[in-house]
Amino acid sequence: MKKTTTLIFLGLLFVLTGCNPSLHPLYTEPDLIYDPALVGEWVGNDGKVTWTFAKNGEKAYTLLYVDEKGKKGEFAVHLLKVGDRRFLDLYPADPDLQQNDFYKAYLLRVHTFMSVQQQADTLQMSFMNFDWLKKHLQEHPDAVKHEKVDDGVLLTAQPKELQAFLVQHDKTPDAWSEGSPLIRRLESLKK
Repeated sequence: MKKTTTLIFLGLLFVLTGCNPSLHPLYTEPDLIYDPALVGEWVGNDGKVTWTFAKNGEKAYTLLYVDEKGKKGEFAVHLLKVGDRRFLDLYPADPDLQQNDFYKAYLLRVHTFMSVQQQADTLQMSFMNFDWLKKHLQEHPDAVKHEKVDDGVLLTAQPKELQAFLVQHDKTPDAWSEGSPLIRRLESLKK
């Protein structure tokens, strides 16, 4: 039952987000950086989706993500630098589910990551393209440690191996989504 519930949860994650879950974080402590310019509220062109980053400790952030329907998701976030690229590692906060603790023990929270570039008040975040990753791992199964879960992929590599894989494919055509630019909501700076 535990495996079935975990597989269902991971399957939903693949379908709903299109991102690449990982058992392990993308970072180690020495990789972490803190940039106060990330703190604030960022909105997409339509103004309906918001990403609000707040400082949480010395080298960490919290993220409140609000989708176009007003539904919220909270994450612990770490910013890291690998070579000349910056990445965000997102880890969901403990979900506020109505089910009991026995049920909650069967849900597996995972890390996701994205490339991030910031220029003044514009933030560009890109996920690794799920379809590209899936095809690449079918053709090169030893490229990075992973497990096939239903129709998805769960990355199981340790942080340094994940970092090496991302850097190797930093410029690979179709490996990364274009992502939509986010603009800093200036009112958030006045709070």
